[in-house]
Amino acid sequence: MATPYLRVKNLVKRFGPFTALGGVDLDVYPGEVHCLLGDNGAGKSTLIKTLAGVHQPTEGTIMIDDKPVNFQSPRDASDAGIGTVYQDLALNQLMSVTRNFFMGRELKGPLGTLRMEEMNQIAHDEMLKIGIDFSDPTQAVGTMSGGQRQTLAIARAIYFGAKVLILDEPTSALGQKQQMGVLKTIKRVRARGDIAIIFITHNELHSRLVGDRYTFLALGKVIGSGVASEIGDEEMRRLMAGGTDMGDLKEELAAI
Repeated sequence: MATPYLRVKNLVKRFGPFTALGGVDLDVYPGEVHCLLGDNGAGKSTLIKTLAGVHQPTEGTIMIDDKPVNFQSPRDASDAGIGTVYQDLALNQLMSVTRNFFMGRELKGPLGTLRMEEMNQIAHDEMLKIGIDFSDPTQAVGTMSGGQRQTLAIARAIYFGAKVLILDEPTSALGQKQQMGVLKTIKRVRARGDIAIIFITHNELHSRLVGDRYTFLALGKVIGSGVASEIGDEEMRRLMAGGTDMGDLKEELAAI
């Protein structure tokens, strides 16, 4: 077993009297897709925002390459190799693919002029590596499909040094064909072997198609975890329901 690139030990996050995370453990390995699953309010968003430096943990340890880290900002997390792709993607639909790819990190020449030809080529080549071939990287992002925008955001994160790629519900609000395109992109990134992927999803099928390892959250705590071969379909459904047996749910519904 390889060493986890990212390791979380007993992570606690409190907001005043409310405990959003109650001692979470998580190991994320390079070359794997680690699916993070749980219902609304389970703590998924708080966990990924803590890993991304938006929140600071109340207790516990985050380790990168077996070294404790203390993120005070998203920039700290990004510099440590954690790239987060949120649902809103942080893309400007009126700007070109290239300008979105380099947003805030543009390559500049003498007198501050933008090296557009070089940036266009990089944006094209980096997206091609994970399955999207744009003949014209100067086109507006607003003309792209939802799946293509996801790929742009993923390629951008990887190019700027992401070793842990956190994908927040990347297939939500997409049509079935676009969903499959995003899943193919995730598998291409995994095939590189050097990037660890945390895939947050509510979709059991999607997690089965690409997941290597699973962690299930409920009310801020880990209620189950394991590799794909260890978790059967019935157990997955039980854990995704917050640890409640399907038989119990049927009885509750029948009683109404």
